Amino acid sequence: MKKKMYAMLMTELIGTAILTLVVLSVKNSPIGIPYFIALAIGLAYAGLIFFANFEEKESNSTWIPQFNPALSLALWTVKKLKTVETITNIAVQFVGAYLAYALYGYLFNNKIPSVAGHYSTRVMIAEAVGTFIFVLVIAAAVYRKAYVGASAAAVGGIAYALGIIVASPASNALINPAVALGVHSFAWGTYVLGPVVGAVVAINLYSLLFTAKVAKVKSKANTNTKKK
Repeated sequence: MKKKMYAMLMTELIGTAILTLVVLSVKNSPIGIPYFIALAIGLAYAGLIFFANFEEKESNSTWIPQFNPALSLALWTVKKLKTVETITNIAVQFVGAYLAYALYGYLFNNKIPSVAGHYSTRVMIAEAVGTFIFVLVIAAAVYRKAYVGASAAAVGGIAYALGIIVASPASNALINPAVALGVHSFAWGTYVLGPVVGAVVAINLYSLLFTAKVAKVKSKANTNTKKK
């Protein structure tokens, strides 16, 4: 059990670090435009989701890889993550992002300039909307218990890329507070609050509206069984 827990935490650390390195590498390259960043981060996320699904087939529980503090917090609000797990995951994600920042700074051999900017409602809303799109798709996969395998990895990667593209006209299009820290774009009012609001609204909206029918069907089935 401890080995499994350590593997999950290490996966969160490595995964968040890789996402941050990908963003830094593409953003600071000659092709550092939003569409290429979206493509790169989408491919990276898909690969990481596929890598992270290492649970045993006989296990009834499915671990949900996150690599994103906003997603972790959103999962906690719908009781898909315990409080201790949420805190440790978020802490590990920020550590992974910072390590990526330090490694890239060493390889780049130069100081990474801050790109956080000042507070802007447009930036905050852009980050929230982009994260909303991403997490809405993840919520569907989580509630359908389909957050495993190549198809889930592909869908997750596409959703992440779409979220970045939608957010890009007004923001740095990170939709991830940990990655924002790693690329020196960390700002509480925009690149933290925006993704958190978008993620929490998306997963709770899906939980309230799109899982109601499933709950009612299960409730009726249980009642009929008791009557018999």
